[in-house]
Amino acid sequence: MTTTLKDKLAREAKTLGFDSIGITDPAAIDGTREKLEAFLDAGAHGEMEWLADNPGRRADPKVMWRDVRSVIMLGMNYGPDENPMTILAERSRAAISVYARGDDYHDLIKKRLKQLARWLIGEAGGEVKVFVDTAAVMEKPLASAAGLGWQGKHTNMVSREFGSWLFLGAIFTTLELPRDEPMTDRCGSCRACLDSCPTSAFIAPYRLDARRCISYLTIEHKGPIPHEFRKAMGNRIYGCDDCLAACPWNKFAREGREAKLAARDELRAPSLAELSKLDDAAFRALFTKSPVKRIGRNRFLRNVLVAIGNSGDATLIDDAKRLVSDESSLVRGAAVWALAQLQPGDEFAELSASMIDAESDDLVRAEWRDPLVF
Repeated sequence: MTTTLKDKLAREAKTLGFDSIGITDPAAIDGTREKLEAFLDAGAHGEMEWLADNPGRRADPKVMWRDVRSVIMLGMNYGPDENPMTILAERSRAAISVYARGDDYHDLIKKRLKQLARWLIGEAGGEVKVFVDTAAVMEKPLASAAGLGWQGKHTNMVSREFGSWLFLGAIFTTLELPRDEPMTDRCGSCRACLDSCPTSAFIAPYRLDARRCISYLTIEHKGPIPHEFRKAMGNRIYGCDDCLAACPWNKFAREGREAKLAARDELRAPSLAELSKLDDAAFRALFTKSPVKRIGRNRFLRNVLVAIGNSGDATLIDDAKRLVSDESSLVRGAAVWALAQLQPGDEFAELSASMIDAESDDLVRAEWRDPLVF
């Protein structure tokens, strides 16, 4: 009976748009707490304090919900329809991570998980809880244990069918369901993902220092981008796909079939000049239903200005100059740095002399004095 239920569950999941499914025991990720605590003890989580909040709860589904008996892991393919690395050569345009070019996957997947969970209750009873990347659940180790793939050396999931392009969701249930076998790590001696990282964020295979990661810096980090990473950011303004795109297993990947996750035309290669002109209302309008909206207009423009500084495009000088008077000191500081990269030295020095005394923020004044070092 349970095998039949499992087959029906897989069919229903596919109908709802999920591309892979596996079931594991809640205890299957015993041992992950030690790895998580080592990551936290090293401070590699940076400002992501939510990761440090009760690591025992995060590493053990039974602590999250003591009644859970099975964990159903689901994957949804979001493979791009073009090479995400191509945009990096278009230096006057912005590179937005593949996952953030369409609707926010959190909302979409949570809705589908709830639908599947309701179906399961109607079919077999029991209780359920659903999670998608917003609760203290270690989705990647659980997905590996459930056979959806394995955690590659870049610490992300790798699937034999979908490469590195899988969104994950979880259903915890009180039902006892047949388990799937974990998949063997098939990275072998490959270092493609590690060697592709623009900021050398990988301490070692399977070990990431988030503080050096462009995805962390452009999304989670709240202050000025550290100087040592600004050049390496290039035109990446939200996230980074380099280590994902470098994975050789992507040769088996295919384009995602969920239309709501597909890239919007206006987010494929937006102009840095146009993005620099966004006020708060325009920012919110452009990124309606997008995960980009959560970082806010000021952090977003900080990233855009770093990209402008890296563009080598003198036509963007006026856009940077306009933003040195922005209300946000975070934006002003990034605008100063961008100007310093694009303007001739004597022109920048002249502008600096006229602006520095009027500046109220110490960090921005430091940018005017010496845009290479705080």
